[in-house]
Amino acid sequence: MSQPIWKTVCNEQDLVTNSGVVVWLDGAQVALFYLPDAQDQTLYAIDNHDPESGANVIGRGLIGSIKGDLVVAAPIYKQHYRLQDGQCLEEPNQRLRVWPVRLNGGVVEVGVG
Repeated sequence: MSQPIWKTVCNEQDLVTNSGVVVWLDGAQVALFYLPDAQDQTLYAIDNHDPESGANVIGRGLIGSIKGDLVVAAPIYKQHYRLQDGQCLEEPNQRLRVWPVRLNGGVVEVGVG
């Protein structure tokens, strides 16, 4: 697997603790979730488009935990998507795209390619 190309999408200060913000990445809306108290990973990048409703709303979803998995609840129909891999817990055939993401010197970078 090739190394991602890292693209700066925002500054660390633009993130909202325990919530989502949405950024543009190559024409796609990406929801960033910043969870500084999480044990394994503190930053997640997941598709902002909710396939069930057709709306770009995932970044407005509530963060929670189901059976030890960090999830975001889609605001309209309340499906739960794992932040780690985008898998919908209620609909096994639905999955949101996820991107590698990191904090690097005060900026947020998302990996593409």
